[in-house]
Amino acid sequence: MKIAIIGYGKMGHEVEKAALARQHTIVVTIDNPQEWEERLEKLKQADVAIDFSQPDQVVGNISRCFDLHLPVVVGTTAWQEHFEEIKKRCLEEKQSLFTAPNFSIGMNIMFMLNKQLAKFAEKYGYQLSMAETHHIHKLDKPSGTAVKLANDILSVNHDYDHWSIDNPTDHTLYIKVTREGEVNGIHSVMAESPADKITLTHEAFNRQGFALGAIAAAEFLIGKTGVFGMEDLL
Repeated sequence: MKIAIIGYGKMGHEVEKAALARQHTIVVTIDNPQEWEERLEKLKQADVAIDFSQPDQVVGNISRCFDLHLPVVVGTTAWQEHFEEIKKRCLEEKQSLFTAPNFSIGMNIMFMLNKQLAKFAEKYGYQLSMAETHHIHKLDKPSGTAVKLANDILSVNHDYDHWSIDNPTDHTLYIKVTREGEVNGIHSVMAESPADKITLTHEAFNRQGFALGAIAAAEFLIGKTGVFGMEDLL
């Protein structure tokens, strides 16, 4: 598989290492507008693009890939307000898009456990709250992963009608957000009653799990059209 990496920062480098370890080829890396122009011919050689760029760049990056009918895997978060317009173009033009708030297999297992915990919490009177910690370079607050966890809770637990990173009020699911050091990502969901407390926690030790998940997504996307996510892959 010939891969284009869009966004050649720390995650881009991890994707490169994971791809080479699985015997794939990196045909081009693109990290700024000038390289889009200079490396266009190399980009056309790719079978798939993997984007770990910046939130304000990703929509334009997807559009450029679609212009080339190049399947694209998007690991960048905090662009979801544009998702419906991107999805509409993808389906109308029979393009290929794979997007997820988190590519870690372990985190996606936690997504499934989180929904079960949220259902039981409503049934048995547990109060839910969340916490997430990331490195100081992360731009979005809360993380895309935390947003998915929170929205999944809201979808199955009627004790809450919205989430907030500020001080909670009634029917608010509170998310405590911390930015410190070089933490790769810690997400926790807590369910507490007068009798006990249950905590689900996923901690990423490094970026390898995200990179491997992105490569698996790229392998999955080849030959398909439509919009896909980690549930399709799993």
